[in-house]
Amino acid sequence: VNAGLASRTVSRTRSPIFSGDFNRPSAVGTVANTATANRTVYSSVYSMFRDNEPDTLFQKVVVLVKAHDRAVLDSYEFFATMAAKELGITMGKVFEPPKDIERLTLLKSVHIYKKHRVQYEMRTHYRCIELLHVTGCTAQVYLEYIQRNLPEGVAMEVTKTAVEKIPDHILEPMWKDQPIDDKPSK
Repeated sequence: VNAGLASRTVSRTRSPIFSGDFNRPSAVGTVANTATANRTVYSSVYSMFRDNEPDTLFQKVVVLVKAHDRAVLDSYEFFATMAAKELGITMGKVFEPPKDIERLTLLKSVHIYKKHRVQYEMRTHYRCIELLHVTGCTAQVYLEYIQRNLPEGVAMEVTKTAVEKIPDHILEPMWKDQPIDDKPSK
């Protein structure tokens, strides 16, 4: 190896947290080349530690999971809450919003016989998991883990609420620069 050039070796190891297949392209996050360790790290979390920026604090992270089968949601809720407890994440409410039912009425026949109909319905069940006071790195690791183990036919929606400083132009009142009118209005 020449001086000044780092050799690139690929090391694929399985972390005890992640059980996904690291040979798939979808499981590979950002590639970070470290010259000191002379290896390439495949992780989306590693790039957060390279920067010297402070980690963001999320006041609340809401994970909304949708599926057509309620038993699958029950199993996935148990998995997600168990993973949060193992990572030491403070859990908020875990609740079940009301289900959506979409009905579609069609004629049995293609052309005539309007009084002979068939009705189909699609039920969408929801499950909501709230995580309280989570750092950005912890939220990213947890969400990556539960997304990799998402069952078939299940959709996930994540809403993050961050705590930020109020900007200075909003903090000072607008009426501070305006003249005061001494005359009362009639």
